[in-house]
Amino acid sequence: MRSDTLKIAGHDFHVMVAGDPSKPAILMLHGFPEYSGAFAELIAQLEEEYFCIAPDQRGYGQSWRPAEVDHYAASKLVGDALAVLDHYSPDAPIAAVLGHDWGAAVAYGLAFRYPDRLQKLIVANGVHPIPFQRALAAGGAQSEASQYINWLRAEGSEDKLAANDHARMLGIFSKHMNMSWMTPEKLAAYQTAWGDADHIRGMVNWYRASFLKVAAPGVPLSREVLPNLPPHLLHVPMPHLLLWGENDTALLPECYAGLEDHCADLTLQTIPEADHWLLHQKTAEIARHIRKFLAP
Repeated sequence: MRSDTLKIAGHDFHVMVAGDPSKPAILMLHGFPEYSGAFAELIAQLEEEYFCIAPDQRGYGQSWRPAEVDHYAASKLVGDALAVLDHYSPDAPIAAVLGHDWGAAVAYGLAFRYPDRLQKLIVANGVHPIPFQRALAAGGAQSEASQYINWLRAEGSEDKLAANDHARMLGIFSKHMNMSWMTPEKLAAYQTAWGDADHIRGMVNWYRASFLKVAAPGVPLSREVLPNLPPHLLHVPMPHLLLWGENDTALLPECYAGLEDHCADLTLQTIPEADHWLLHQKTAEIARHIRKFLAP
């Protein structure tokens, strides 16, 4: 395993890579509040068979962390991932893109806009914008579970997340989740990656820049106030594997209800006894499903 520094639009991005570059490649995109190191265990399971590429996305870890919200528009985040693909797989589509949590939003963006750059799409407890916005707007269980989004969007949330050795950050990370995988060594690495409030601002700016709207519990949003999400522009044309930890309390199954309507070839694999952090909790099982999905 090695660390690379790429220049993307003139700024430094940190990328962790492992395995033989001549083998099929997997781009791994983390979510909030993780960083490239979140894939270390999974990479250890896959690096003999695949070339694994895991960047710190914009606003995270050792990559560029601009303070302004407009730097986190979806098109710019997808552009970063495309630049990573251009660097490591310039002449052929990558075998797969894997996205978890917010990383799934970028992975879906690549599938929508640059389908010729990836052969297959894998998402682990992440969401397609159409069914997710529908669930967020309904005013039901998912709306209630997602109220933290409005808290994170509020100005100054980064200061609260950084205070007291990241106590609020850890609270969001672990609420109703199984954190037995979080060793003291891993926690120290995460806290180093998070840094201070100025660093954390980049992470929460993903939420501030998002066009998705969250209803108050019991108060559905009218269609008129929701973003326009044309299905023909948000179609997944390649084979798509959705891995879902059944005990996730942040993202509920209603988040992917109707997903098959937006995919040419969808496989849903639920993971019992796992929650939002399934990549850490069931690493060997996840690797097994990935191998099966990517097998010729």
